[in-house]
Amino acid sequence: MQFKEAVDYLLGLGHETLTIKLGLRNTELLLEALANPEREFPAVQIAGTNGKGSTAVILDSICRVAGVRTGLYTSPHLVSITERIKINGFSLSQEAFAASATAVRSAAQKLMAARQLTNLPTFFEQVTAIALLAFKEAGVDLAILETGLGGRLDSTTAANAKIVGLTQIAFDHEEYLGTTLRQIAGEKAAIIRPGVKAVIASQDPEALSVILRQCERNGVSPSVDSCATKIVGVTPAGHYSVTFQTPEDIYQEVKLGLAGRHQIENAAVAIQLAELLRESGFNVSHAAIVKGVESATHPGRLELVSGSPSYLLDGAHNPAGARTLRDYLNEFVAKPLTLVFGAMREKRLDEIASILFRLADKLVLTPVSNPRAASTETLLSLAERHLPADRISVATSSAEALKIAERITPSVGTVCVTGSLYLLGEVRPLVIAKGAAAS
Repeated sequence: MQFKEAVDYLLGLGHETLTIKLGLRNTELLLEALANPEREFPAVQIAGTNGKGSTAVILDSICRVAGVRTGLYTSPHLVSITERIKINGFSLSQEAFAASATAVRSAAQKLMAARQLTNLPTFFEQVTAIALLAFKEAGVDLAILETGLGGRLDSTTAANAKIVGLTQIAFDHEEYLGTTLRQIAGEKAAIIRPGVKAVIASQDPEALSVILRQCERNGVSPSVDSCATKIVGVTPAGHYSVTFQTPEDIYQEVKLGLAGRHQIENAAVAIQLAELLRESGFNVSHAAIVKGVESATHPGRLELVSGSPSYLLDGAHNPAGARTLRDYLNEFVAKPLTLVFGAMREKRLDEIASILFRLADKLVLTPVSNPRAASTETLLSLAERHLPADRISVATSSAEALKIAERITPSVGTVCVTGSLYLLGEVRPLVIAKGAAAS
């Protein structure tokens, strides 16, 4: 297959969450048919509700500075599907993606013909297999895998990572993971299996009790919230300078490459995972850890694009993420503020709206080009509970929403686009182009 044909094939399998089928058997069979590429390199798996992607990119940055050839697998992508699979910091080429996708499709079809599978593996199962095969072909030293959904039955768990990290666990994807924090924590904590080494971020007590029971059942002695942090400064854009102290080392006055107070905890988890990699034989020095934390980037997560007005892009898509964004907006963002908002319908929209909408001087509601998107009518009914009608606009597309926001926002103000990473995928190229034109 050529690249476009490969993308069309994968999209033809159905939307990655609407057609999700939790379980490892399909992925295990697919990997076996591909000669188990996941056995060619060690892996780190990172799960959680918020922060797992940021933690993964910080760890990837650390390892690359240390000279470790990495394969990084994250989801979802913003613009191109190749963003999900990075080799040593660069998105997989379209040619390499197509080659791996062709091999995975062939393996899946053979499994179907042999009646080892009754249905084709899903979008996420096949993209996970594509990533692991691409990592093998690229000869990576280490794979860093962000869990897609949950952990117990997520495709990335089939890679059998020996080092795992758990970031903050909160409510999200309840339709798949359970309606209580205890249930959600149980799904995510299941990546802690016999023989793994685990780093656990600070957690709600209810979630932590589930995680610790999982560790005890599997004979794992985890590192739990064991990195002390001290803030020593912060830039006007919200990049914190922090001293980190783990049981192994002290990292003085590290300036985080990622903006926001919440990234302190994500960096702490990444630092401890890097130390575990060093214990496992990787040459990850103190200096590499510092430089890696300082140079990490993550598009669409409190990403500020300077201009008149400035733009802030953040994929806050659940209440915990909305609270993090709220805190950042209150502390670092120039007013007046225009909020451009579009989201998926299954999210806790009323709670997210109550956290964010009142912060806006102007609110622009937009549809998102996604079958799961909430209608603007639904969003408008929520917005009217928090803001007067003259402060609310409704767009027919995300491109129109940006035009409205630019027209109604003073040059000294800020336009914040949020609610869904899918929305950010639509608008980010337009915003980046505006920033480039302004400079």
